[in-house]
Amino acid sequence: MSDVIQYVLYLVILILLAMPLGKYIGKVMNGEKTFLTKIIGSVERLIYKIIHVDENEDMDWKRYAMSVGVFSIVSLVALFLILVFQGVLPLNPEKVDGMSWHLAFNTAVSFITNTNWQAYSGEMQLSYLSQMLGLGVQNFVSASVGICVLFALIRGLLRAREKGIGSFWVDLTRVVLYVLIPLSLVLSLVLVSQGVVQNLKSYETVQLVEPVTLEDGTVITEE
Repeated sequence: MSDVIQYVLYLVILILLAMPLGKYIGKVMNGEKTFLTKIIGSVERLIYKIIHVDENEDMDWKRYAMSVGVFSIVSLVALFLILVFQGVLPLNPEKVDGMSWHLAFNTAVSFITNTNWQAYSGEMQLSYLSQMLGLGVQNFVSASVGICVLFALIRGLLRAREKGIGSFWVDLTRVVLYVLIPLSLVLSLVLVSQGVVQNLKSYETVQLVEPVTLEDGTVITEE
């Protein structure tokens, strides 16, 4: 019975949070002002200037799809190279070797498509650089690409008689700046408040709060 109550409570909280968040994301994707515009607006405009993007550009579906494809392919190659060569890259105090090409390709495709399927032990087979610059970045941008494609589809349905469905680069920038980064900052503070830590030092052996007994009778007292 307690499990049912937890599921119901989770569903209610999810729905209550989805409504204001959905309205907020809608405003962001439509280019409307939000409570973060004064703080992030200048950063957004600077990014457009750096990457030479017109904020008012209205791509047709072919150009939008091509932009999505090019961005995803570049992301795939970059992540693949990071994983394969992590053994010679910095931020690797544990001297973790580079991934085999097939595992690196599988992992890269997984994170680029935002499925995040892991066929490895992250703590043992990934360096700090791979986790931060590789997988961490893709946790943001791959989710952003999915949101962008969703809104492109919505615009396509609403603008049946028009040619443009927005700019992929503008959509991507707005999702990352106004939605994912603020949410990650809030959730990071929650995790830190609960004692979750992260550093760039080598791994340490610590005593477990309680011993762990395996099926074969082995007792583990530290990890």
